[in-house]
Order: sequence, then C-alpha cells, then structure tokens
Amino acid sequence: MGKLAIQLLFLITFFLVLVSRITSQEVEDEAEFNYDPNGEKGPANWGRIHPEWGACSNGSMQSPIDLLSERVDVVSHLGRLSRSYNPANATLMNRGHDMMLKWEGAAGSIEINGTEYLLKQCHWHSPSEHTINGKRLALEAHMVHESLDGRVAVVGIMYMIGRPDSFLSSLRKQLQSVAGTYERDTVAGVVDPRNIKIGSRKYYRYIGSLTIPPCTENVLWTIVRKVRTATREQVRMLRVAVHDESDTNARPIQPINSRTVKLFRPEDKDD
Repeated sequence: MGKLAIQLLFLITFFLVLVSRITSQEVEDEAEFNYDPNGEKGPANWGRIHPEWGACSNGSMQSPIDLLSERVDVVSHLGRLSRSYNPANATLMNRGHDMMLKWEGAAGSIEINGTEYLLKQCHWHSPSEHTINGKRLALEAHMVHESLDGRVAVVGIMYMIGRPDSFLSSLRKQLQSVAGTYERDTVAGVVDPRNIKIGSRKYYRYIGSLTIPPCTENVLWTIVRKVRTATREQVRMLRVAVHDESDTNARPIQPINSRTVKLFRPEDKDD
C-alpha cells in the first residue's frame, strides 16, 4: 500500500471515529425537540427531525425502560460499582428542557468491566424516566460518563418526595441564580461529585440508549436500586431554572424487546 493510500486511510478512520464520538453525545441545545406528546417536535417524532436522530424512532435498544421485577435477572457477579470522583470546576447549563451540571476539569471516573469511564456531566429529569414496576418517581438524575474510545455509561439515581437531597441543597443558590436569568451558562464553582449520594450497592444493569436526541444506542446503564428523596421544592426548582413551560422532561417508556436486565445483589446481605 502506497504512502498516499495509507494517509488517506488514516484520515478516513479519524473522521469516522470523530463522527461516532460527536453523534454519541447528547445535544446541548434542546430547542429543536420537546416533550409534547401530540406535538411535531414531541418524542414520537424525534427520529424524523434529523437523519442522525433516526435511532429515536427505529432503534431496538432505546431508553428509558420499565424495571419490571418479573423480568429482572438477579445476579451477584457484576461487582460493586467502583466510583473514584474528585472535586472540579463546573458550569450549570440550561439546555432548554433540563439543567446540566458540566464538569470542566477532571472530576474522576467509574470503572465497569475493566473500562474507565470519565465523568462528564449530570442532569435531571422530572418525573423519573425509568419506572419500577410501572411506577414513575418524582425525579431522576443521570450521571453521564465517557470512555477514552467514546463509549458512554450512565448512572441513574431516582428520587421520591421526602427529605431534602443534600447535593441539590448545595446547588440551591446557583439554581436560583439561573432561574433569575436567561443566560445559558452559569459558573457553579468547584463541585464535588462525591456528594451525589447513592446509598446502596444494589443496582440494575442493562444496555440502552441516550434518552434525548440523538438517542445513541449501546449505552451502558446502571440504575441504583435504592430510591433516594428530594423535596417538592427541589424538584420544582430544577424545572423553574430551565424556563421551560412544560411540567415534564421525561421521555416515554421504550420497548425492552429482547434485552435482559440484571439486578446486582451482593452475596453478603450487608447493604
């Protein structure tokens, strides 16, 4: 193979990797779609808005799903979720339908099956997108991670109405500041992701997709089994900060098709 052909092959490969990484990311400007079930830009039509969003309509491994107890395969071999986070500078970003906390520095990572996934951002959906035995909860946080080769892993945490969530309490001033402005980005300062509490070693694991366009598939989902609590005011605060006239930003449940859902439960019962 000649030198020119090798250079051309390298450029094509680089381009394909770059494109795959771009399309694997959630959009940061959500103006082109919404959550109106009967609207032209609603979830049923996301896949028609842009060709690269086609998976939203024709994908077979879409998220969110219902975590139905009868369908879950209880296992003890997946291993404890290994989180290694660090405090780092972050920015609160109003994407149009949700608030995203984006870490600008190295905020640490999680390790799954020997692969390191770097923490990129966290955002919130209300009510929850995933359901447990058909029941939606008040809120769901998504901690989005990416490996060096562009694979995505999301840790989902669900909340019911109850005592205040300490992490959301720590962001109260910043969220109130966002609510009083139409600026897209607001400096949040140093934010420690270790303060996002999980509180359980049990979790659901399945292969799904991003829950907003481009709905990229082969996302590794980890949904924490323990349901945490947040106040009604905290849930409302996240919606008000967005300036979105909708009272929801939760995608409808998607067909599970032939996928399996595992529930990791440690063999020792100390959990």
